[in-house]
Amino acid sequence: MDFNLTEDQQALAGLAGEIFEARSTHDRMKQLKAAGQEFDADLWRDVVAAGLMGAVIDEKHDGGGLGTVGLALLLEQQGRFTAQVPLLDTLVYGVLPLLEFAPEPVVEAQLPALLDGSRIVVGALAETGAGLPGTPKVTARETDGGYVLDGVKRSVPWAQIASGVLVTANLAGRVAVFVVDPADDGVTVEAAPTTAPWASGNVILENAPAVPVGDVADGPATAAWIVDRARVALAALQVGVCAQALTRTVEYVTTREQFGKPLSTKQGVMLRAADAYMDTEAIRVTALEAAWRMDHGEAATEQALVARWWASEGGKRAVHACQHLHGGMGSDIDHPIHRHFLWGRQIDVTLGSGIQQLAALGALFAQGATGKGAGA
Repeated sequence: MDFNLTEDQQALAGLAGEIFEARSTHDRMKQLKAAGQEFDADLWRDVVAAGLMGAVIDEKHDGGGLGTVGLALLLEQQGRFTAQVPLLDTLVYGVLPLLEFAPEPVVEAQLPALLDGSRIVVGALAETGAGLPGTPKVTARETDGGYVLDGVKRSVPWAQIASGVLVTANLAGRVAVFVVDPADDGVTVEAAPTTAPWASGNVILENAPAVPVGDVADGPATAAWIVDRARVALAALQVGVCAQALTRTVEYVTTREQFGKPLSTKQGVMLRAADAYMDTEAIRVTALEAAWRMDHGEAATEQALVARWWASEGGKRAVHACQHLHGGMGSDIDHPIHRHFLWGRQIDVTLGSGIQQLAALGALFAQGATGKGAGA
């Protein structure tokens, strides 16, 4: 693929960067923390008012047509400024599945609320000890009125502010995908703080009414399609987290002196920073490759897994190095570098750790399914 960005892609990344830099400041983060808030509602209004989400959808829906690559560029900018808004979730679990699997009348009815930010959809996919898409522990059964779900999805990002939760469930031994409304009887969301401040919650389902996403007979393929895009999106978010952490670190080590010389003159410091840069760029190119393949209708499951592995392992190394190179300042939870460390570690384990990504990739190879777009 050609890694040079088009003018439209550069414009999207530039606009997103300007908004996040102006609003997601260190002082703003401190205000949110002091108020006990993890969701920046003011910033969310700015994001949707600027049309950032619409830029990635098809032109036939009055979007910008920048696709998954555009999504990756948006999320990189969010990651740079650790902006506390559910951009990834509403796009990956709300907008994109709606456009891919819903009939046109449903798209026309639900898309406007997603794009104007009044409807926030989050993803409840992973479970303790269960692979992705795998066979979930949450169960689904058909009733006269449709489907109901039972079980628990733990530590779901942004669940506390969600108006819809996309859930994978076990329907007669096969994975299927549904959406539940947190306001319905049978759905309870309880606060479940995570490493990064993502307004996470445990979603408890007890005979909860659910609406299927796509055809339940194609549930495994639907789940795999969504998981692939979630993996790429998380990798793109990690690019921004690591890139800005490194920018902060370079500024710190070039101005901080020890024995009359900048820390950056120490060979060990330079090597660690260089390694963090290489890890960050590896995440970037693998995420963009997977996104590009998706936009061109090519199989991308193995590429998504590779990008997600780099986001986990390379991202973890990068944020650890950046915090370490800040010395004692790196252990100050009031310092901006600390947020990058927390986000990097949260992304590391979201939808599975690095070793789980490798296991899924190995299973893909063992099935002889590489290049065919099979799910993990």
